[in-house]
Amino acid sequence: MKSVLKLFLCLALAGVAFTSCNSDDTRSSDNSSISVRLVDAPGDFENVFIDVIGVEAIVDDEKVMLQTNSGVYDLLTLTGGEFVDLVDEDIPSGNLSQLRLILGSENTIVLDNGEEVALQTPSAQQSGLKLNINYDLQPGISYEFIMDFNVDKSIVTTGASGYILKPVIQITTAAESGAISGMVTPSEVSALVTATNNADESIEVTTFTNPDSGKFLLFGVPEGTYTVVVEPEEESGFSSVTIEGVEVEIENTTNLETVVFE
Repeated sequence: MKSVLKLFLCLALAGVAFTSCNSDDTRSSDNSSISVRLVDAPGDFENVFIDVIGVEAIVDDEKVMLQTNSGVYDLLTLTGGEFVDLVDEDIPSGNLSQLRLILGSENTIVLDNGEEVALQTPSAQQSGLKLNINYDLQPGISYEFIMDFNVDKSIVTTGASGYILKPVIQITTAAESGAISGMVTPSEVSALVTATNNADESIEVTTFTNPDSGKFLLFGVPEGTYTVVVEPEEESGFSSVTIEGVEVEIENTTNLETVVFE
């Protein structure tokens, strides 16, 4: 799978630069800085294109339309540490109750046989997918939010062999999460990496390895202890590797040893 989106890549695959407070910040004392990154939890398709029109914030019950890096993005390229910066700007400080991802109508998928199919998109999505946050933005502070788009759960088949886009998105803030990084060898073997929280199995973060380097990065991972499973593509003939007891701490990256497929 080729990576066609390398926009604004500022995360090294070996680690994450987390947001921090800066008392020398030159921003207006009435504003906070907010950035929004879009990443993907993989799905079983060749391509999944979504049409991002905008991002809207609800601050102190007021709508704030954010300057958005709009476009049509293939979600399946946003793995292995790749992401898109959708927003990076100053907004009024206050209680951020929601972020709303506004989609257009140019949403399509490409099936394994190469067929391109339009995704039916409920009209409500065009008014904004509501992602509840309830976060107090303090003046002069930078905040980084991560939208993790779960492709596998977001595309629903219909009885008429059609597909409906019903996005399932997990949103986290870098200041309240950590990351897991590593690499596989042979690097050319594509693999699915899944981290599952040992205390709450509903908390699951996934990504694919980078097709060129074999590296991977799971970010926006809530603090806790995880089991990481690395599953090589079936046709490779290699077996899965399970790593137990992976500790994740807030604002830190847990670096795993190289996973060797046998």
